[in-house]
Amino acid sequence: MLNSSTKTKPERSHAGPEETGGTAGLTKTPANSSLGVDKPKMFDAQGAIGKQFTEDGALGRQAQSIGGPLDKGGMVGSQFTEHGSIGGTVQNMMGGTKKTAN
Repeated sequence: MLNSSTKTKPERSHAGPEETGGTAGLTKTPANSSLGVDKPKMFDAQGAIGKQFTEDGALGRQAQSIGGPLDKGGMVGSQFTEHGSIGGTVQNMMGGTKKTAN
């Protein structure tokens, strides 16, 4: 028979570990450093894919070096800027920022 005076806590084999008060998420680590920060979407002019089409990005820089109609002010290149018909449509439809959870 069990003596209840020797036990300080009842056995709770069905329950998980005790609560920590939720303070583990307050410590910034590489895994949670981006939480709560608004980041540009991939196709935004500042996003991972969209920035490649700007004059400083890999694709945009090549077009700038070729120049002529592919230049950012040229007939073709101007359509890919943030305010051009192609780039502007992509920016409006798939650009902006994404909200991350806290």
